[in-house]
Amino acid sequence: MTAERIQDSIEVAAPPEAVWAVVSDLRRMGEWSPQCRRMYVLGGDVRRGTRTFNLNRRGWLRWPTTSRVVVFEPEREVAFRIAQNRMIWTFALEPTATGTRVTESRTMPDGSGRASALLVQHLLGGTEEFEQELADGIASTLARIKTEVERAAS
Repeated sequence: MTAERIQDSIEVAAPPEAVWAVVSDLRRMGEWSPQCRRMYVLGGDVRRGTRTFNLNRRGWLRWPTTSRVVVFEPEREVAFRIAQNRMIWTFALEPTATGTRVTESRTMPDGSGRASALLVQHLLGGTEEFEQELADGIASTLARIKTEVERAAS
């Protein structure tokens, strides 16, 4: 069974505006994500409705996806929906006493679709393995963002 939500959070020792500058720059997603190697923003600045073309990698397997930004609230939240599997990836920011809590999540409010489920089952090792890989990838992405933001802030 596919989990509706996979998420993790990390505390970053920097104000929300510094974290926002990094997480809202979707062109840099390939620097953070172990699976999304490149994200091309189509059009001008990132905002609600912006479309992207993405290149993904897992071992020898490579595949393209497209997405559309569905939430864009400066210094609070950015989210994009992958067209091919209906997954929504979100970065939410919450000010804390010492900086910002960043939560990355993958949700599937509408399920993943039959084609995506078949690909996960037959090419990506099955749902459980793939979702564990996504959870590990979220933790890795957040750690990379934390390192970058704190390095830039110091």
